[in-house]
Amino acid sequence: MTNPPVERLAWPPVSAEASLDDLMPWSVAPLRPGRPWVMAPDARTLRARWDVLVRASGAERDRLFRPSRARTPRTSVTALPLDGEPGRTTPLAQESGPCPAPVRIAHGPYDQQWLIPDHRLLDAARPELWRVADERQLFALEQGYVPDARGPAVTVCALLPDGRSPAGRPGRVRPLYRRPGGGEPNVAPGLLPFLAKAYGRPEVAPEDLLAWVAATARATPAGCAVPLTADARLWDTGVALGHRVVALTLRGARGGEKPRLPGGRRPYVRAAIPARPDTLRYDPEEEALHLGEGRISPVPPGAWEFAVGGVRVLEPWFERRTERGEAGTLEALGPAAWPQEWTSELLELITALALLDELRPRLAELAEEAARAPLDRERLAGAGVLPVPSAARRPASVLDHHEEGPGGQFALL
Repeated sequence: MTNPPVERLAWPPVSAEASLDDLMPWSVAPLRPGRPWVMAPDARTLRARWDVLVRASGAERDRLFRPSRARTPRTSVTALPLDGEPGRTTPLAQESGPCPAPVRIAHGPYDQQWLIPDHRLLDAARPELWRVADERQLFALEQGYVPDARGPAVTVCALLPDGRSPAGRPGRVRPLYRRPGGGEPNVAPGLLPFLAKAYGRPEVAPEDLLAWVAATARATPAGCAVPLTADARLWDTGVALGHRVVALTLRGARGGEKPRLPGGRRPYVRAAIPARPDTLRYDPEEEALHLGEGRISPVPPGAWEFAVGGVRVLEPWFERRTERGEAGTLEALGPAAWPQEWTSELLELITALALLDELRPRLAELAEEAARAPLDRERLAGAGVLPVPSAARRPASVLDHHEEGPGGQFALL
């Protein structure tokens, strides 16, 4: 299938703009699982894979595990900082217990997957993200830079993200808060009071800055740029629009409403999705999405064409649920039939993408207006906001709960 057409916009030089790295200075590299079988679109599959793994022993367990330089079944590691369930630190070669409860994670910009939260399985789990992931946290995800490709440069999620980018070159993960419970915004020191004064507002909340970033950020070869504006009216417009973008992207998380299209435009299953759909096809005349012999309509063209980094969102979503690993591997284990919950997720995703696509003209206008009335880096430097102190780029100390090292020892953080 061909990728969607490229849209070109005129932009000012990057030097006049702030960078996301300066506005939200603490960032973390994406997760690196190291082995694909630890993640799946449904939790039942992960439990089945775990059961097969722990029933095997010796060389067979090693083969199923898929060792890497960072992890083998005999690697000793610290436990992940999990709520409600103690981590496991004995080498996996000695493991015989049940599967750790799979957790829901954000996979890339718009997908959700399940992950076995076991540090022994993950080459680079990024414990610093797990420590601050809670009901108050939001994460800004930079998308990989692809020249001339359309799509958002930054997306927002409430679930702990793996940081994957469809473009193939992952960006950074930036938590909105540096501590659990919404403590200490991950914002350049002094920036929020400076913006409040500049716009004549009582305050600028961290969520408002995140909304502005979601509405205006753009990817560049040097990183993500954010055109702050000196126009208070434009700031209010952009923040309101950004909150709408974030709400649609979260799709009901954090107590928000799930996205809904107007009556008559809501997608429905018109022909049942088969147990093993093997093809995905879009019919623009019927506005229908075909999954094998199954059919969903109406699906607006904007939802089908919605892309990040030049890659349509719906195509990899389908591929992750229909691909099968090599026979004899744990990746080959999956559902025997298409689960009903996947259909519900797909309808919800189509709705969110359609509504996000409707906002694209307004987002383009906002970015162009912000470029004409910039609040540039020189003013931020003059106010002492820039340069950002080095301490703001490091994770905060989080010692609110017990974490175990290898063999149950106390982990020093």
